[in-house]
Amino acid sequence: MIERSFDVAVIGGGPAGMAAAAKAAELGLSAVLIESRDLLGGVPLQCIHPGFGLHVFGEDLTGTQFAYRLIERVERSGAEVMLRAHVHSVEVEAHDEKVVNVVAPGGVVRVRCRALIYAAGARERTIFEIGVVGDRPAGIFTAGEAQLLMDLYGVLPGREVVIVGSGDVGLIMARRFALEGARVKAVVEIMPWPGGLMRNVVQCLHDFGIPLLLSHAVVRVAGRGRVERVVVARVGEDLRPLPGTEFEIPCDTVVVAAGLRPNADLLERMGAAIDPATGGPVVNELLETTVPGVFAAGNALVVNDLVDYAVEQGERAAEGAKLFVEGGGLPAADWKPVARGRNVRLAVPHYVSGERGAVVYARVERPERNVLIRVPELGLRRFAVAVRPAEMVRLELPRSAFEGVELERLTLEVVPRE
Repeated sequence: MIERSFDVAVIGGGPAGMAAAAKAAELGLSAVLIESRDLLGGVPLQCIHPGFGLHVFGEDLTGTQFAYRLIERVERSGAEVMLRAHVHSVEVEAHDEKVVNVVAPGGVVRVRCRALIYAAGARERTIFEIGVVGDRPAGIFTAGEAQLLMDLYGVLPGREVVIVGSGDVGLIMARRFALEGARVKAVVEIMPWPGGLMRNVVQCLHDFGIPLLLSHAVVRVAGRGRVERVVVARVGEDLRPLPGTEFEIPCDTVVVAAGLRPNADLLERMGAAIDPATGGPVVNELLETTVPGVFAAGNALVVNDLVDYAVEQGERAAEGAKLFVEGGGLPAADWKPVARGRNVRLAVPHYVSGERGAVVYARVERPERNVLIRVPELGLRRFAVAVRPAEMVRLELPRSAFEGVELERLTLEVVPRE
C-alpha cells in the first residue's frame, strides 16, 4: 500500500474537477486530481456541438475544445493527476485530515489530504426511475449513452427514435439523430414546459421540424427483441396519465433524457447533509459541505445547465480549500441560512457569512415573465424578462451589499415586477 500526502485532493476529472485542481495549484497548494477514466475531460469529451466556454473563455467552443483547454490548464498548473484511479472510500480522521482510499493500476493508494474537493458529476435518470412500464427489449438508451455511441464510437443506435424527456442532452441528441439521417418521431415531455434551454428547443427541435409533445408521458414500451412502439398519453395537472388519451408511436429506439441526479453517495457516506431539492450536498458560500474541509462543485453539487458554471464552482471550491488549509475555515455559527422564497425551487449555496461576496445559483418552480429576482434583506433586485425551470438563475451578491447589514438569514424570491 502506497501513501501520498497533499494539501488538496480533487475527486473527478470533469470540468469542475479540472478547474478546482488547477486553481488550487495556482494558489500555491499541492493538489492531486483523481479520475477513474483513462483520460481527463468528463462529459464534454463526447460533445462535438458548440455552446461551451462563452463565459469562461469568451468564445463559443465545442465540448472537446473546451475540455482540451482545461486539460492544458491542469498541465500548466503543476497539479498531479491520477488516471484509472477508482475512489473506494474516504475516511475523515480529523478536522483537517482526510484519507482517500484509491484503487489504481499500481495498487492501493492512500491519499492523505487536508481538504477534499468532490467533483464527481451527476448520473442520468434511467427508464426504471420514471415509471415507464412494459417490455425491456433492446433499443432503450439514456441520452448520454446515445451521445457516447454516436460521437465517440460512430455507432447509430437506431433509425426511428422517440425521446422521453426534454433535457438539454435529449434535445441535442434529437438534432444529432436528425443530422445522421434518423427520424425523430417525437420528444415527449411530462411537464407543460420544456426541460432544456430555450435556445436548444429552437435550434434542435424547431429548426429540424421535430415535434415536442408537452404534458405527455410515455407510459409503456412494447417490443420483442427490439423496441417496436411506445404508448403515449396526455397527463393532467397532477402529472398522471388521463384515461382515453393513449396513442401509439412506432419506433425502434427509445432515448431517455429525464434529467440528472448528483453523484452524492460518497458524500452521504462521509456524513454530509444532502438537500432533497438539489440531490447534492448542503454547502456554504465557499461550497464547503457540513463535513469540515470537504467541498463540492459542478454537477455533484447541483445540476448546472452551463458547463461554465461548473468551472466557476470548481474555482470557488479551490479558494475555499485554500482558506481551510491556511486557517481551518469559519465556525458554523457564522453562517446564515439562505431561504427559498416565492417561486424558488432550489438555491445554492445554502448558507452565507456576509464576510465576502457570494454567487447564488437557483431554479424557479414555474415559468414567469417580467419578474424581479430579489434579496430583500440586502435590497438587491434584478429584472428578468423571463424565468424558466430549465434555466438556472445566477445572482451575484457583492461584498459591499453586506456592509452594515445585521443578517439573520437571506431570502431569495421571484416576484412580479411592480
